[in-house]
Amino acid sequence: MQVIWNSQNPVTSNYILNELKEQRKWQLSTLMTSLKRLSDKGFVNCDRSTGNNLYSFLIPENEYKISESKNFLKKLYNNSIQNMVATLYNNKAVKNSDIEELRKFLDKLEEDKI
Repeated sequence: MQVIWNSQNPVTSNYILNELKEQRKWQLSTLMTSLKRLSDKGFVNCDRSTGNNLYSFLIPENEYKISESKNFLKKLYNNSIQNMVATLYNNKAVKNSDIEELRKFLDKLEEDKI
């Protein structure tokens, strides 16, 4: 999805595969399976009218992230950000510096509200 979101125009599967070659060692068949699933879920459109399959996103990146973040928080932490942060902190998955960064961010949000 990231390759498609970052592209200004619809892209081919070969373009996507080339962009991913440093991150994943996928065969074209693996990519095609993933693209088919993304298309079935309504995330990607495949335009077959040109002779080359051209892929474009149907869901903007930010919209997708918001939706998936809400689902993640609901499924794993009963819609509680506090539970999520506490779990990560208690299991040393976040550092004190991460908590400080979060505190500054929340303080900034509060200041902007006033």
